[in-house]
Amino acid sequence: MKAGRLYPTIWRWHFYAGLFVIPFVLLLAVTGGFYLFKPQVERWEERAYRDLPVAENVLPQQQLNTALAAFPGARFDSYRLPRQAGDAAMIHLAMPDGRSMRDVFISPQGELLGSMDSQSRIMEVDKRIHGQLLMGARGSWLVELVACWAIFLILSGLYLWWPRDRMFAGVIWPRLKGRGRVLWRDLHAVTGFWISGLVLALLITGLPWTSIWGGAFSSIRTELGLVKGAQEWTLGGEAATDEGPRPPVVGLHPRHDHAAMMAMMPPPNAAGAGAGIDNMVARAREEALAFPVIITPPGGPGRFGAPGPMAWTIRSDAAVPPQRTSITYDAATGQEISRDKFADSHIIDRAVGYGIAWHEGQLFGWISQAVGVITATGLILMAVSGFVMWRRRKPADALGAPSPSALPARMGGVAAILLFLAALLPLLMLWTALHPPAVVS
Repeated sequence: MKAGRLYPTIWRWHFYAGLFVIPFVLLLAVTGGFYLFKPQVERWEERAYRDLPVAENVLPQQQLNTALAAFPGARFDSYRLPRQAGDAAMIHLAMPDGRSMRDVFISPQGELLGSMDSQSRIMEVDKRIHGQLLMGARGSWLVELVACWAIFLILSGLYLWWPRDRMFAGVIWPRLKGRGRVLWRDLHAVTGFWISGLVLALLITGLPWTSIWGGAFSSIRTELGLVKGAQEWTLGGEAATDEGPRPPVVGLHPRHDHAAMMAMMPPPNAAGAGAGIDNMVARAREEALAFPVIITPPGGPGRFGAPGPMAWTIRSDAAVPPQRTSITYDAATGQEISRDKFADSHIIDRAVGYGIAWHEGQLFGWISQAVGVITATGLILMAVSGFVMWRRRKPADALGAPSPSALPARMGGVAAILLFLAALLPLLMLWTALHPPAVVS
């Protein structure tokens, strides 16, 4: 197919997709860039609960009793071990209303230092904006649609960028001496060329979390028998179960189905029964797992809110996947039941785990954070430059969309593109079928 026939059609699609995506790209780039610094922000947020005296320490059971006494009717969800001596323990409680959660900080001496609404913590709010636009399941569908269109924008942008009559200036580097539309066009195209791989990696690693694509991916895995253990990532903000993805629950905390969790948890006076929280904390310290180390009682929630086993669980939720370990103990005898390491999970789970760590900027520490900031900054520059280009060329009485090709593109090439995208991004193609940009005037 000759480029001259397809180019106007691709440009027209690129334009309409860009108009739809630009505001969301700006929001997601800002919130995603901020989320890269989750460890630093949470450490700052908990600054008042570190470097405390270590003399006259009490047992974890007494810390738990203090937390439960401060919130009558609350139920024990999990106990997070202090990162180091002198830091407070964080006890996660489910409130009596069955919906809200609270992070309670108890000093080594068993004193209540303070608490936070789990859903109002800085990074939880940022995550809900980034993943669900504060709209629950509907917001996650919209974010997925934006991600699909963003993938199309990158691919179509590379096609439009492909050099046809230029060598390096305006292709590999921008013509900074140019003015007006030339400069804005170069900033848009050259930036897109340099960060396209990073953006595609970011978008692709985010697809397994989505409701439609991720749900289909999870279902196909289950049908093909490519599953080993529980899925360790959420779908559209809700955890998947062993039988497949859990339907989104609108209005609930993205990591917890509170009604199910409250029904399964032991009552407050049984929180230390069986093997006991004291013994579990002692064992967790002996294991020397990577921070954060979470201890959940029998029937408590798993890593992403899915119902956990009827046994004590000690797990590391370390940001770097190979450091994660989960150990379960019999609730009555304290005997070890199972030990699951990241290396023991299915190869697909390991691949997605590495992708999640890359997406969140935690795989290689500050290096991943720096790469994430560069990617987010590039996305913002592309969105702004694309908007400026449109406003500069837009007539006062028209939308300013590229004119349709005088010679329509051959349907073979267009059909091939549509079939390829339909196989990979079904939500994108559903939207395209309802709103075909090639026929918009």
